[in-house]
Amino acid sequence: QVQLVESGGGLVQPGGSLRLSCAASGSIFSIYAMGWYRQAPGKQRELVATISTGGSTDYADSVKGRFTISRDNAKNTVYLQMNSLKPEDTAVYYCNADIVNVLWGTPTDYWGQGTQVTVSS
Repeated sequence: QVQLVESGGGLVQPGGSLRLSCAASGSIFSIYAMGWYRQAPGKQRELVATISTGGSTDYADSVKGRFTISRDNAKNTVYLQMNSLKPEDTAVYYCNADIVNVLWGTPTDYWGQGTQVTVSS
């Protein structure tokens, strides 16, 4: 019904930058909050950043001042600009969105397949 497709991951040196994108497609009536989560090997998945329909944002303390989340509602796409990357940012990054499929429907939580970000020299 709905697909979230991430792109933009890869290998970058410490101090470098990457920009992740996540496009939602399929049966979409409206999209509420969108966000990014990450999971490092041996660790639990954690929140990185979220953004509301109106553009209000929230960040994990570990990424504040370095990462910026944004969205393009016309394109059903959320972005994560990651600057000053550190080795501890290495993880699989997952896109998340609360999506209403039909008029008067209730939001359903959707996840992307994940994209690997590796920060290493």
